[in-house]
Amino acid sequence: MMDRSDIAAKFLDAITFSLYPYQEEALLAWFETDAGVMVCAPTGMGKTLIAEAAVFEALHSGRRLYYTTPLIALTDQKYREFQELAERWGFPRESIGLITGNRRENPDAVVRVVVAEILLNHLLSSDPALCDMTEVGGVVMDEFHYFNDPERGVVWELSLVLLPKHVRVMLLSATVGNPYDFCRWLRTEHGRDVTLIACDERRVPLEFAWVEDKLMTEHLVSMVSSDDAANRAPALVFCFNRDECWEVAERLKGLSLVGGEARRQIEEYVDVRRDDLAEGVGPKLRQMLVRGVGVHHAGVLPKHKRIVEELFNRKLVPFVICTETLAAGINLPARSVVLSTLIKGKRGEKKLVAPSTAHQMFGRAGRPQFDKQGYVYALAHEDDVKIVKWKRKYDQIDPKSKEPGILRMRKELERKRPTRRKTEQYWSEGQYRTLIAAGPARLFSRSMIPYAVLIYLLTRTGTLREARAFLSKRFNTAERIEAFVQQLDFMLGNLASLGYLTRSEDGEHVALDERIYTLPAFRSVDPLYGAFLAEQLARADFNEKILALESVLQAPPSIERHVRIPELPPGPLQTHVLAPLMVQMGVVAAAGSTGDADDEWADEDDVYGDGEGDARPPSFPEMLRIVFESKLANPEPVFVQPKWIAGGAFDFDGDFFAFVKSCNLIKQEGLILRHLLRLVILAGEFFSRTEDPDYQLISQRAAAACRRVEPQYTERFLAEAAEFSAAGTT
Repeated sequence: MMDRSDIAAKFLDAITFSLYPYQEEALLAWFETDAGVMVCAPTGMGKTLIAEAAVFEALHSGRRLYYTTPLIALTDQKYREFQELAERWGFPRESIGLITGNRRENPDAVVRVVVAEILLNHLLSSDPALCDMTEVGGVVMDEFHYFNDPERGVVWELSLVLLPKHVRVMLLSATVGNPYDFCRWLRTEHGRDVTLIACDERRVPLEFAWVEDKLMTEHLVSMVSSDDAANRAPALVFCFNRDECWEVAERLKGLSLVGGEARRQIEEYVDVRRDDLAEGVGPKLRQMLVRGVGVHHAGVLPKHKRIVEELFNRKLVPFVICTETLAAGINLPARSVVLSTLIKGKRGEKKLVAPSTAHQMFGRAGRPQFDKQGYVYALAHEDDVKIVKWKRKYDQIDPKSKEPGILRMRKELERKRPTRRKTEQYWSEGQYRTLIAAGPARLFSRSMIPYAVLIYLLTRTGTLREARAFLSKRFNTAERIEAFVQQLDFMLGNLASLGYLTRSEDGEHVALDERIYTLPAFRSVDPLYGAFLAEQLARADFNEKILALESVLQAPPSIERHVRIPELPPGPLQTHVLAPLMVQMGVVAAAGSTGDADDEWADEDDVYGDGEGDARPPSFPEMLRIVFESKLANPEPVFVQPKWIAGGAFDFDGDFFAFVKSCNLIKQEGLILRHLLRLVILAGEFFSRTEDPDYQLISQRAAAACRRVEPQYTERFLAEAAEFSAAGTT
């Protein structure tokens, strides 16, 4: 059997290209250290090679290796890549296994490629065959910056904490702001002394520019050139508002952005895809594309995004107008990035964009395969541009001239002098430079452990010791850690008040009721609220079930006013249970006790901005929330947003485009599609728990509406959701 030094020598000898210094350092550290390494480097700098060394070692040593990723698609990709590598290295393809939830291929293989939740499942499992890590030599955590994810980050954190110390770890991350602090925390709090290898170098350096003298339309036209050395396209133009993306695209579509040959190829391509562009916002998007402008954000349907991506990657469409969410999502490499603004938020309350978000956008500039330089442009506010232009014009006038024509010109310019508006918010070059210097996001423990994880920690020992120990050693400030510990007591109090557990007199031991094990089945909703709804809705009619389920799925405020609940006759649960409870609880007055009910709410503050009262009687979903919160020992905010999206689509017999058109939401089609798909998953969870056919029907009808508009994406989304559900902590 080869030892680690022999394996290292064999791997390094097989490399036929020059290594970056950080790669060489990381490879040597991996083969020499007992705890492992943390490697932080920008995307495109070859972190995959370091991961391949861990796979190579596992195959030669026979010591099991877990390779974790955050995404199903990435797991599939790595599984195929590692199988090909294994074969090239002289090992059978079956040496590489895949476990993602519902899929298990070669699950007993030496190298197991898994979604991150699978490793945590194995560590928490009571099955000795899964939780025994004796034969595990290493764990590679790819995309480790997911530690920062507000919802899933705890999966990476808890896995690190629970892994036995003999297991070496390789943490592969994009550049983060505090890697030294993180490694110090791992060493002092968890006894894992990993070696840090950090690289800030980019394969394509960036040039930053502040544009103070050109409006957006002027600047974008100046970026396009037939001379590749002068050309700054293709470029991503970032806005912080989906509606603004369309407004900017409308302004650009009349400009000369593409030549005749490029336009011919675009027209040829969109003609092939004409069926995909025939309905909804498709015809409008087609007009923009043939003029060289695409739009890409959460409100755009996936099939339309794919068309935009294809034309952009083929360098036919020079500009894609997008929101900042693209910066953290799909790979759309560009030569340049243009920031239309540096502030985001509600009107009058906008704040400078977070440095981490800014750096994600900056990082999109520069394509290693095409560019030697990437470009980042920040545009000044149009008012400031007009002021700069005016000043340059004014300064060209001779102040000593007495010529009548010059004097008239000067007086006319002074009369038209532009100024900043009191109602506007502005940003500056100084703020831009601050963002550049700020650096990338810092790692922190950001989320509380979910109920599912808490339940399994309690199951392991029947005490609070393990949960408290984990929370007390989290990577955050003492104040935030104290808040986590307090939240644990709140969670325990709520579980106790609902009968899911009983705490001992010493407060450290718990007895769990069998019903507690049903809670993790609810993944799309707060599990306590989900269990409450499942019980209450047994007395509800079909529409009440739709209302309740839709209300727990968050939709952006921009579409909320378009999908308000219509006038619906109250169902049996509202009439016979909730409405009387509202009176009993003093939420609303008894009928007839204060005069006309409509007048009672008529003069209250407007909640929607159109005359409805803020203190209006609670809607059906809000009644459910009020009753639920009354049962909690420590009321915690439960998200409820009354709306009628699936119900509206069902009213149109599942005709997706007819529904979005009726709501004036054709520019937000992607958001409606995603809401319906999330409802499919949520209704499926309720059906699994209750076997009520109404939930199955809701799920089927919502899925059918989605398949009519996006059949391939719908199947992929539902398949991946099923994978994650099966992979989740159970």
